[in-house]
Amino acid sequence: MTTAYRLLPSVERLLSDESIMLLIEEHSRPVVLEIVRQELDEARSSIKSGNAAPRQDEIIAAISERTESLTGDWPRHVINATGVVLHTNLGRSPLSEDAIRAMQRAAQGYSDLELDLLTGRRGSRQAHISSLVARVTGAEEALVVNNNASAVMLGLAAIANGKEVIVSRGEAVEIGGGFRVPDVLAQSGADLVEVGTTNRTYARDYEAAIGENTGALLVVHASNFRVMGFTHTPEIPELVEIGAQRGIPVLHDLGSGCLLDSARFGLMHEPMPQESASSGVGLSFFSGDKLLGGPQAGIIAGKKALVDVVARHPLARAMRIDKLSMAALGATLEHYIKGEALDKVPIWRIIAMTADDVKARADGWAREIAASAYPVKSRATIGGGSLPGESLPTWALAINCDDLLGGAEGVARRLREWHSPVLGRIEEGRVLLDARTVLPGEDDTLLQAVRHALQRQG
Repeated sequence: MTTAYRLLPSVERLLSDESIMLLIEEHSRPVVLEIVRQELDEARSSIKSGNAAPRQDEIIAAISERTESLTGDWPRHVINATGVVLHTNLGRSPLSEDAIRAMQRAAQGYSDLELDLLTGRRGSRQAHISSLVARVTGAEEALVVNNNASAVMLGLAAIANGKEVIVSRGEAVEIGGGFRVPDVLAQSGADLVEVGTTNRTYARDYEAAIGENTGALLVVHASNFRVMGFTHTPEIPELVEIGAQRGIPVLHDLGSGCLLDSARFGLMHEPMPQESASSGVGLSFFSGDKLLGGPQAGIIAGKKALVDVVARHPLARAMRIDKLSMAALGATLEHYIKGEALDKVPIWRIIAMTADDVKARADGWAREIAASAYPVKSRATIGGGSLPGESLPTWALAINCDDLLGGAEGVARRLREWHSPVLGRIEEGRVLLDARTVLPGEDDTLLQAVRHALQRQG
């Protein structure tokens, strides 16, 4: 074992290697020196466990890989060829060009984020965005926080702390990341009162459960699953009428923030903030990303008196949105106000593409690649906890991997290792690259990655 330790190169010997010197030039000596020492420490631990000493070239390769991993751009741009429109692992909604420019303007200098230029006095970062949300949804007022989970938590804490909140048993759900409605209610200081059954709840169930300490009726849209068959859910206007008679607000968690009618594109109708506002809901909560197509944000829209209560709550500052996301959200909302969302919001361009347009793109890819690749008909999903079970017709480039090194897994890995990683999916031993979810302008890079992945590598 002592001999194995002696086989390890010294720190100075590694630092004098030509490839390591290039890393130092790019990333600085202190950064690379720390990584060299970490790699040597791991090599000693490996030897102590009974393994052979790694060769110097293996150590250098590991140092290079670790340095690039730790110091490279992150998050990296990737090409989404998975066929999942709102891919949570890939950052969900890509932003429009106008939203990106708005973020750049906000980042490059000072701004009037919290200044009233007319009076020269302090202003509110919420005033402008509240006006835009109100114009889009028809709500009286709005408040924007960092995500929809925060929006729901803040709304409940401000409106129903120490009070009972009535929820259908079928809506006491868990969404991604372990976000559970009962837990959120508990953290907000509200008490959960469940009514109805998992599959059937009626307006009269809510009405019967109202007591002296009822603070709100909460409706939660099942955004990431569907209950089918023998079911019943009361309409929002029914609950609003009951709430109005008893002086109790209705709170509505819509989830994805769909501002366009998804049924226009052959999908199930997704509840819309406009519908929530027109029904008289006290507060509605929805995401700024997902189907709205903007940055991560949580939007609270509704009656001014209730929004004002929420805005004064101490948690509102802790959950407030940053200036870059605020700028991007404002630009995204402008697309809806101008009636140009289908043309400029990327996720809606993706959803609105016809199957023929997608097929033409996949056909073009196939013509550029060897005989082992060909177009196939498939289905693309919405993803991102939106429109569960719904899909769109699509076409994909199928790569037959039977005679390729590493099979489908090897090809998929080589696609991910390209300088602009390409993410597809594996089905029946083939790698599929879905033409619907690849953004405009990414075709040439995708084809370069495919050619690289198809090369035999030993």
